[in-house]
Amino acid sequence: MNDGLDGNAIVFCQGAFGSTNGKTAHGLVRRTSRYRIVTVIDSHFEGRDAGTVLDGRPAGIPICRNVMSAIEGARSQGTPATHFVLGLAPDGGRLPGKFRPDLIQAINNGLHIDSGIHDFLSEDRELLRFAEKHNVQIRDVRKPPPRNKLHFFTGRIEAVSCLKIAVLGTDSAVGKRTTAWLLVDALKAAGKRTVMIGTGQTAWMQGARYGIILDSLVNDFVAGELEHAVLTAWEKEAPHVMVIEGQGSLMNPAYPGGLEILAATRPDLVVLQHAPARKEYDGFPGFPIHPLGRQILAVELLSAKPVAAIVISHDGLAPDEVPSICDSIRCSTGLPAFDVLRDGAERLAGAVLASQNRTARSLSVRVA
Repeated sequence: MNDGLDGNAIVFCQGAFGSTNGKTAHGLVRRTSRYRIVTVIDSHFEGRDAGTVLDGRPAGIPICRNVMSAIEGARSQGTPATHFVLGLAPDGGRLPGKFRPDLIQAINNGLHIDSGIHDFLSEDRELLRFAEKHNVQIRDVRKPPPRNKLHFFTGRIEAVSCLKIAVLGTDSAVGKRTTAWLLVDALKAAGKRTVMIGTGQTAWMQGARYGIILDSLVNDFVAGELEHAVLTAWEKEAPHVMVIEGQGSLMNPAYPGGLEILAATRPDLVVLQHAPARKEYDGFPGFPIHPLGRQILAVELLSAKPVAAIVISHDGLAPDEVPSICDSIRCSTGLPAFDVLRDGAERLAGAVLASQNRTARSLSVRVA
């Protein structure tokens, strides 16, 4: 490849495209500067366009039934595949054993493997034998750096004087990363030199230049690595604004990564993503999501900085419900509310820039 890309990628998302377990694939269909996405694998949507399934807008990325049909389809388009990217994001980050034959088939056809799951494929002896035979590289994106390369928190984050905006959520898999990228685009369009700080494997796959993969790190180093990513971006890019991708949520029983992001990156403002139709934490039936007002209160209490806006995820909502739900959120919280995936992030960018000088509100925010 001579265009700065790693290669032409097939994204494997068998049985999960269009669900929360397919969020890595969704991110890659929507944007990536690391690969040219040539096809997605999910037999449930065979023959359809991935963008149409995901967002109702064609992306020019066909969905194929299996590995061989994807390889053949990419070749017939004149864009032969070079990479096989696991687009699955299953609960717990483990790869179901039933997909092992698909990996072997991809390797045997000479495709490099990029994986963001917690099972390190580069340490699998059988897969390594096939990879060596076919001169294939296996990259485990979630494999942590050596301990001697990791950083402790120093407090130097206080030297970063640009506007830092954290995009947090009321749950996992609510669209935080997508909102962060759209906000970056809108701020750039408004003339602000803006940098994305990625915090997960999908942001890396999308080509984020600065960041970490939070859930691959030993806890002692999380704060330091977050600080180091922000400092590095600050020193190299001198941005006006940094947008920091959130992870999980403050109150999610399994993924409370938002707390670490608040504590270590010390954002000036928070954009809070919420899925109004979701009643329980993703993947945890019987664990009701804490009310939006209480989550706003928790963010502002912990950070002493304001939530500047609410962004909604419209999953489970009819299109004509969105405006009234945004209006209801505005009335109950006093904050602007947007659906940026549907309407774009220009108004969100305006709202956060207008909120730079606000301080966190009184703790009288309603928590019901």
